[in-house]
Amino acid sequence: MTLTQESAETIALKCLVWLMGDDDLIGVFMGATGASQEALRDAVHDPDFLGSVLDFILMDDAWVLACCEAQGLSTDMPMRARAALPGGEQVNWT
Repeated sequence: MTLTQESAETIALKCLVWLMGDDDLIGVFMGATGASQEALRDAVHDPDFLGSVLDFILMDDAWVLACCEAQGLSTDMPMRARAALPGGEQVNWT
């Protein structure tokens, strides 16, 4: 079942809350994206930014597992949410 963009944004926000609760990891995310604390606050309604949050978390299985456990999400939700946000479409090269 495909998620709506609204549901995907809600999941991404939960992931962002988890990310912001980890002082070390949020620093890595901010360094990788160039985002400031002010930008984080302003971007929470931007589907592209929320997609970047999910992209970051999806880079490491341990982060996915920790985030999902902390936020009460099934482990497939970050990937499903990413697919429902802009830029998350699966590319078929054939």
